[in-house]
Amino acid sequence: MSAPLYKIRAQGRFGFINGQGEVVIEPQYLEAEDFYNGFSRVRFNEKLVPMDTMGRLLLKHLFNFVGFFEESLARAQLVNRWGYIDRRGDLVVDIQYEDAGDFSEGLAPARKSNRYGFIGPDGAWKIRSQFEAAREFSAGLAPVQLVEKWGYIDQEGELAIAPQFDDCQSFQGEVAVVRQGKLWGLINRHGELLAEPQFEIQEGYANGEFFDGMAIIIQDGLYGFIDQEGELPIPPAFAFAGDFGEGLAPVEQHGRFGYIDKAGSIVIPPRFEDAGLFANGLAQVKANGHWGYIDRGGEWRIPPKYEGALPFRDGLALLAYQGRWRYIDALGQVVWEES
Repeated sequence: MSAPLYKIRAQGRFGFINGQGEVVIEPQYLEAEDFYNGFSRVRFNEKLVPMDTMGRLLLKHLFNFVGFFEESLARAQLVNRWGYIDRRGDLVVDIQYEDAGDFSEGLAPARKSNRYGFIGPDGAWKIRSQFEAAREFSAGLAPVQLVEKWGYIDQEGELAIAPQFDDCQSFQGEVAVVRQGKLWGLINRHGELLAEPQFEIQEGYANGEFFDGMAIIIQDGLYGFIDQEGELPIPPAFAFAGDFGEGLAPVEQHGRFGYIDKAGSIVIPPRFEDAGLFANGLAQVKANGHWGYIDRGGEWRIPPKYEGALPFRDGLALLAYQGRWRYIDALGQVVWEES
């Protein structure tokens, strides 16, 4: 696995540094995404093109769109049809599908003649196209839609959980989110309801997505948490909540932010103007209009003097200082700064 790279900015162009602050890809692109599974996507000739960690662009073919690499393949669109490329940029599954998803557990959902099935890495149908819609496999099951209702199939294409839901998502370990009307709940791999659909769906929100074993729930405008057994260790009681990280989650009470543990106990009293995710033992919080970082005891480790701050990632954090980007380490030492 290659060492992490971090996006930098110089004169409106983007490039990347390594963890020591050394420039490894010169800032030259008007748009660049963070690396994922060994590739970024950068703007080149008005298209987003995959780029590897050595700065090499996959230019053997130019597509309208290229997705993320999953299981060494990425879906690629040309005009209104889809195929797949490998990590060298070679087209390994011909452009032919009306729609295509990512590979997972050796299969990818694809659509032909307005019906979805699942293909293998060679492009051959492993589960014939017969569904109105389909999503990626996880834990041996995939969500599919039949006659306007959603259920799950196994890798042989047999129904494992009968279509009965208005919508459902891929499994996260042993649980999956299902929707009835405008509410979501949880099922297990046997299709049994762990939590009846009762939680509000928020547009643009990660409804039912688990972080650190907990997912945010919203009822009557209040935030709480559900675990992967379907229990509510933290009933809805907060004006706002963020995701758990390293056993702690930010919550809002009376207009101030603090942190709770997985039992719902306040461990860092609400006294901040805003708060983010714990990572690498630190979390970004806002006080007196500026951002800094606290430790798990609520003590300042990096004083608040920044206009913006992101969570630590692989030992570094990106901040905004006097309008410039800056990366710091966990001791607050500057590793790289925009000139």
